[in-house]
Amino acid sequence: MIVRLLLCPICFPPLAWEEVSGYDEHMNTIRTYQVCNVFDSNQNNWVRTKYIRRRGAQRIHVEMKFSVRDCSSIPNVPGSCKETFNLYYYESDSDTATRTSPAWMENPWIKVDTIAADESFSQVDLGGRVMKINTEVRSFGPVSKNGFYLAFQDYGGCMSLIAVRVFYRKCPRIITNGALFQETLSGAESTSLVAARGVCIPNAEEVDVPIKLYCNGDGEWMVPIGRCMCKAGNEAVENGTVCRACPSGFFKPTQGDESCMQCPINSRTTSEGAINCICRNGYYRTDSDPLQMPCTTVPSAPQTVISSVNETSVMLEWMPPRDSGGREDVVYNIICKSCGGGRGGCTRCGDNVQFLPRQLGLTKSRVYISDLLAHTQYTFEVQAVNGVSDQSPYSPQYASVNITTNQAAPSTVSIMHQVSRTVDSITLSWSQPDQPNGVILDYELQYYEKDQSEYNSTTIRSQTNTAVIRGLKSGSIYVFQVRARTVAGFGRYSGKLYFQTMTEEEYNTSIQEKLPLIIGSAAAGLVFLIALVVIIIVCNRRGFDRGDSEYTDKLQHYTSGHMSPGMKIYIDPFTYEDPNEAVREFAKEIDISCVKIEQVIGAGEFGEVCSGNLKLPGKREMFVAIKTLKSGYTEKQRRDFLSEASIMGQFDHPNVIHLEGVVTKSSPVMIITEFMENGSLDTFLRQNDGQFTVIQLVGMLRGIASGMKYLADMNYVHRDLAARNILVNSNLVCKVSDFGLSRFLEDDTSDPTYTSALGGKIPIRWTAPEAIQYRKFTSASDVWSYGIVMWEVMSYGERPYWDMTNQDVINAIEQDYRLPPPMDCPNALHQLMLDCWQKDRNNRPKFSQIVNNLDKMIRNPNTLKAMTPLSSGVHLPLLDRSIPDFSTFSTVDEWLDAIKMGQYKENFANSDFSTFDVVSQMTME
Repeated sequence: MIVRLLLCPICFPPLAWEEVSGYDEHMNTIRTYQVCNVFDSNQNNWVRTKYIRRRGAQRIHVEMKFSVRDCSSIPNVPGSCKETFNLYYYESDSDTATRTSPAWMENPWIKVDTIAADESFSQVDLGGRVMKINTEVRSFGPVSKNGFYLAFQDYGGCMSLIAVRVFYRKCPRIITNGALFQETLSGAESTSLVAARGVCIPNAEEVDVPIKLYCNGDGEWMVPIGRCMCKAGNEAVENGTVCRACPSGFFKPTQGDESCMQCPINSRTTSEGAINCICRNGYYRTDSDPLQMPCTTVPSAPQTVISSVNETSVMLEWMPPRDSGGREDVVYNIICKSCGGGRGGCTRCGDNVQFLPRQLGLTKSRVYISDLLAHTQYTFEVQAVNGVSDQSPYSPQYASVNITTNQAAPSTVSIMHQVSRTVDSITLSWSQPDQPNGVILDYELQYYEKDQSEYNSTTIRSQTNTAVIRGLKSGSIYVFQVRARTVAGFGRYSGKLYFQTMTEEEYNTSIQEKLPLIIGSAAAGLVFLIALVVIIIVCNRRGFDRGDSEYTDKLQHYTSGHMSPGMKIYIDPFTYEDPNEAVREFAKEIDISCVKIEQVIGAGEFGEVCSGNLKLPGKREMFVAIKTLKSGYTEKQRRDFLSEASIMGQFDHPNVIHLEGVVTKSSPVMIITEFMENGSLDTFLRQNDGQFTVIQLVGMLRGIASGMKYLADMNYVHRDLAARNILVNSNLVCKVSDFGLSRFLEDDTSDPTYTSALGGKIPIRWTAPEAIQYRKFTSASDVWSYGIVMWEVMSYGERPYWDMTNQDVINAIEQDYRLPPPMDCPNALHQLMLDCWQKDRNNRPKFSQIVNNLDKMIRNPNTLKAMTPLSSGVHLPLLDRSIPDFSTFSTVDEWLDAIKMGQYKENFANSDFSTFDVVSQMTME
């Protein structure tokens, strides 16, 4: 501000200072206040300013322009001449100064400084005095009252006060480092630093610490601390003074000085100020993808899946997808589905299937899959997935391939032990593989001395699970391994076991120890033989040879000749006073929480049949079949339902359905058995007509016969052996099932399969004549039924006796009619069927003989090549002209229709059997 000085009333003495005109150094006319009383001693000339308001300033700056006459240039100047003057100030809250107040003296005035000129003038020309103007700046503070006065004291000089500028310093309003700092006054001292807190400009935010600047005494900003940065979605423009929102199509993900970036490919923004770009429909971004990365999509399906099946394993290989979706993290998942397993449609594979290196997240385009079920169709889906596949609402793209496994080789023999040994031989025995996967043709035993190489091993074959290895060295240790063979080939060798032959000393000692025992055994045997002869003679005399007596039937029941020592005998659960006791004794109780029903797969006599999962504590989850008892049952129905479990629980054989347990303490009541993937044998054969070799069919028959031999050895009579009651698993292992006896206890004749004209429920087409006529059910009648099962298997599930009525079947059997061989049936098999259908039950083979017979056929496949020519299998002439109504037939075709053999019309015509005379001459051959 420019402060004008007044002569009165603010001068003291009043006439000391005067206003005059003059020139500055540039010869510009100016007005000045001057005083020049140098010739008077003791000068004290004051002039003061008007009241100046402080305006918040703490330190005041005064700029003075003045000139001073050089004392030496004044003639006769006294020694009191001065070339300086003094600056004072006086604070006041209001304009209260008067002519006499404040007093014209240093106190109450406060002296700022004595001002001296840098240059003084001395020359005077005709135009007036030429002045040398000096400029000095002084400051004072701190000031605290509302305002102040300035005063200038001359004490003996010749000077002019040209101008006085009074001001304070402040730091201006500024935007720096992303923050706005308001105008800030400087401090009270020249060295003071006044801190100012900045405020972030719109759309900016502080970084790390509060932002500050310091205003120094010169009104300059200094010492910046902290800063503000534009928020995400905003960029700095106009030299960092403005944070502007990113325009549409651009984004900025974080705060900072960076500029907005354009949206990457396949993305967009929905508004200004975007911090990211949204992927367009069908495109995605993972959490780990940088925001500036283009949005990507799911890959297309893999290409060209190639499968290579090896028994029950498969190698899958494929080409990468054409389109990776714009990503490099494509991996592959394998979805395995088992199809045609009897459950309806395809279902996910179980946990037993193995994937190498793994099933999910494959980085290479190949996988090895093993432990599949034999003879089963599988569908494998090879999915291509990448990092964004899980964000897509659609299932991953995949390529699929269908394969059908072959028959599996047998599993490893797990147990082998030494039966006996000598100095040069060892007798070994081993268990059958847990999973034979067919009929075991023979075993291969490999052995070599422990100290020799495996390459020097010797192998021998054995058709049984025992072998005597001869020609060994005495006292030597040998390494043994064994493996089983089926039509699918050899299984893997068992683990190595070590056995040692006897030394000569051990052998001699053993003989000496056993000699008394051998002599004693021989003597005991002789005594037993003599006693046995005596008993037989006595029994004959007393009439114990009465046939079919109740006592001899029971005696035979419990002392059957084919019973092995230690063999269990079947106990009829209906002999228990409390049938529930039989259930508790023979069937394991399962907590219902361990059972999970998945779907209904059929209906039984007492309720629904379901499939589901069983997870017992400490065991792997397994797929099971579940029979349920329908609600509203009577106590008799519950007893009859659980009786089947009481029966099954007594059996333990690989060809008899295995009972897992029962649920009787919760509702519904359940019987839980192993699950047989291929369902009933008759349906399975009809669905796979002509798909199996004769050896495979014989293998199925051998399994059924083995199961029936086991049941017969336990003195159990099945009574309803038929292909519909045989279940087949994934390895074509057949197991005897359906042990419910209730249908034989009722007279319900609603089911034609079980209806007899004699009353009761009997499966007429499968039942032996003595069982139909006299209700005499024995193992021999089961053998008859087994012959019918053989015919069903070889005909791929054809209905026995076709559409003949039950009464027609009974009449035909009584007249010695027997089913003819099915198409392509080997002669040896049909002959075995005929043996099973002997009218005299005593002439029928035992199941043990049937098993041996089938084993011989399997080991000698040539015996199965001879096919039986077309024959009815009867023992009487096919054409009996004594039939009263024979004249009603005009052609052979009509006759064939009448005897239910119309399917053979073409065979008769091709063989020129076109007249009754020719037909009557047909022989068995």
